[in-house]
Order: sequence, then structure tokens, then C-alpha cells
Amino acid sequence: MSTLKQQILSGVFYTAIAKYSGIVISLGVTAVLARLLTPDDFGVVAIATVIIAFFELFTNIGISAAIIQYKELTRKSLEHIYGFTLWMGGILAILFCCLSWGIASYYDNETLRTVCQILSMSLFFSSAAIVPNTLFYRNKQFRILAFRTLFIQLLTGSTAVLAAYLGAGLYTLTIQPVLSSLCIYLVSLKFYPLRAVLCFDIQIIRKIGNYSLFQFLFNFINYFTCNLDKLLVGKYMGMNLLGYYEKSYRLMMLPVQNITYVITPVLHPILSDYQKDVEVLRASHEKMVHLLALIGFPLSVFLFFNAEEAIMLLFGGQWTASIPAFRILSLSAGIQLILSSSGAFYQSGGDTRSMFHCAIFAASINGLGLVVSIFLFHTLEAVSWAMLCAFVLSFIQCYALLYRKVFRHTSLSFYKQFVTPIFISALLGLLLYVISGYCSRLPYFASFCLKSLLALITHGAYLQISGEYDWYSKLPWQKQRNV
Repeated sequence: MSTLKQQILSGVFYTAIAKYSGIVISLGVTAVLARLLTPDDFGVVAIATVIIAFFELFTNIGISAAIIQYKELTRKSLEHIYGFTLWMGGILAILFCCLSWGIASYYDNETLRTVCQILSMSLFFSSAAIVPNTLFYRNKQFRILAFRTLFIQLLTGSTAVLAAYLGAGLYTLTIQPVLSSLCIYLVSLKFYPLRAVLCFDIQIIRKIGNYSLFQFLFNFINYFTCNLDKLLVGKYMGMNLLGYYEKSYRLMMLPVQNITYVITPVLHPILSDYQKDVEVLRASHEKMVHLLALIGFPLSVFLFFNAEEAIMLLFGGQWTASIPAFRILSLSAGIQLILSSSGAFYQSGGDTRSMFHCAIFAASINGLGLVVSIFLFHTLEAVSWAMLCAFVLSFIQCYALLYRKVFRHTSLSFYKQFVTPIFISALLGLLLYVISGYCSRLPYFASFCLKSLLALITHGAYLQISGEYDWYSKLPWQKQRNV
């Protein structure tokens, strides 16, 4: 277990270096673009991004997870799989480009056609990069991945801001995905040069087929679960409201993704080494859940009480309509943070079939809630409440199945991990509620800083007093005194 812990901490450390540095870059670029572009611009690109993400499902078809799980794959096998991804990427990029006329006609927006055609380039490069990029994870080279990510964020972010100032308009939003996918491909191929076997052996693809099939089906269903809200809101509530909704959802997910990004990519490559030891997987899972809950539940409370400050400071007054949706969606941040780690344990346990069943349940609940909220209430608040309820129900079902099918153990030990996080979140919520009346008279920046300081002190003090984490002894002057 000590070796497992060291591997995870090492991977998380190097990934965090790039990702948390990237938070500043991402927020800066988003803040600039939000002031130069309109909600309609973001809505158009959001539609194109959702659609191209659907096509990207067919480039991977679970190949990345299978390469990590199957340690016995040879270089020859990997080259045949690489050739397969080149064919898939080329075919799907051409198909997406051809369908751009129909997509633009469906949404009655001619600009959408050009946006889709530009983004089709990223579809090919994303597919071509699958095998060489996955080898970084398979070989646990998280340090190289971290600094590669930071470099690409700096390059694409600065290029997008420059293009916006030069008057590129909404096409600015296509620069980052295309340039990013190209850079990932080129850097990955530099470290792992693979020969393109254009006449690939189908038997090699079939070898990983059973595992990768359910991984693909999970990704396929999960795509609709994650993007159905944007597709329906854009079609039946308009691009303007989609722009507000998409901005509030993205901002809510920003801290969640920046936490999970440094953890979840590390889990499967490391845990796959313990795929035969279920007890090790379960013990690791419960420690991970407890840690994520200590972060995620207080984070939900903090975002809820800072909704107005966050929107106004980052995006400006034209985005005030996003505040109610952001406040509601923020309540799901903790649940989503924990839920994001579940896939690695299904994968490491070799049960991608059960993971697929979770995706079916989540899609059904999500779809039902969205249909009711859009067609009966037709408000962003109703859509946000529907999403929140869907996340809660999916969370319960997902972990019930994980413990029954993979861990073969009662889930009581799982729910015990939430006692402390719920208590500290309730305490923090009470304090922020009391101080919010006073903060409403302050400028947004001062209010945000005051609430942040209060949340940090409350959370840190509780962790120290309860013995959850002795951060005080880790302070530099305390270390010197102990020595």
C-alpha cells in the first residue's frame, strides 16, 4: 500500500504543477474572451464542440483504457492499433466536415458551418494522438505530461487572446482546440515514434475488443448524459440562454475539473497493477473518496455563497443571468468531484460492463429531468435543478453497483466516509450565510476575499482540531522547531 500511495502522490504532484498553473492561464483567457465576445458567440461554439465530441467517441472506442489495462500488448500490436486510429480519424474528420451544412441548417446558423469545418481538423489530430499519448499514462510518465500540458496551455491561450484582439471574433474560440490537438499529437509522436501500419491487423483490434467495447459504450452514453442539456437548451431555448447556461456550468466545473484532472488520470495506470487484488482497490477507493469529499462538499458550499461575486468578477455585468443557474449547479460540485473517480475503479477491476450500466441509468434520469424542465418550465433555473437531481440519483446508483459488482462488499463503509465532510460543510454554510448580509454591501472583490478567508480559516481549523489533517506541523517554522 505504501508503494501504491507513493505512486499516486508522485503522479498527482507532477500533474498538479501544470494544472494549477493552468488555472491562472485558463481564468485569464476566459476573462478576456468573455469581454471581447458575446454570449451568442459562446453558444455557437458550444454547439459545435458538443457535436464534435460525439464524433471523437468513435475515434477512441475505448482504446486508451484497453492499452493501459492490457500490459502484454507488444510494439507491433501498438503500431497496428495506431494505424487503425489514423484511418478512423481521417474518415470521421471528413464526415464531420461534410455534415457541417446539415448542422448549420438544423440550428439555422450559417456561421456554425464554418466553425464545424475548422474544428474537423482537431478531430483527426485527436484520433492520431490516441496511441502515443496513452503510452505516457501506461508508463506513468506524469512529469512529462504535466509540463507538456502547461506549455500547450500557454501557447494556445496566448494565441487565442491575440487573435481576439486582432478581430477574429467567434473564430477565436476554435483556435485553442485545433492548436492543442495538433501540439499533443506532435509531442506524443516525438517521444513515442510509431510506424503507421495502414493495413492493420483486425485480430489485434479484436484482442482488446471485449474490454474496450463496454468502455466505448460507456463513453457513448456518457456523451449524451454530459451534453444533452446543451443540445436541448440551444435548440428549444435559444443560443442566448445557452450562452448563459454554458458559462455558468463551465465556471462551476472549473474547480472540479482542476481537482479531478490531477487525480483521475493517475488512478487507472497505477491501479491497473493491482487489478487482481480487490481489497487493495476497495481500501484505496475509500481513502480517495474521503479526501475528495473533504474537498468537494465544502467547495459546493463556498461556490453557492460566492455565485454573484464569481460571475461579476470574471465575466462582467452582461452575464448576470448566469448567476441563478451557477448557484444551483454549484451544489453538485462535491458529488461530481467524487463521481469522477469511480470510472478508474471500474476499469481497474476489469468491469467496464457495469460502468456501462451506470451510464445507461444516468442518461435515463438526465434525459427525463431535462425534458420536464425545458418543456414544462422553460427556465435555466429549472434545467439546473433537473441536472442537480440527476447527479444525486446517478451518484447513489453508481456506488451501489461498484460495491456489489467490483468490490463485492457492503457499501456501508463507503457512506461512513461522508460524516466528517458533511459536518464541516454544514458549519461552513452557516458561517457564510451569516456573513453574506454584511458582504452584500461590499465591492465584489472585497466580498469574495472576505468569504474566501473565512472559508479557508474554518476549513483549516476544523481539519487541525478534528485530527483529519495536521497541516500546522507541516508549516516551515514548525518543521524547523521540530528539528
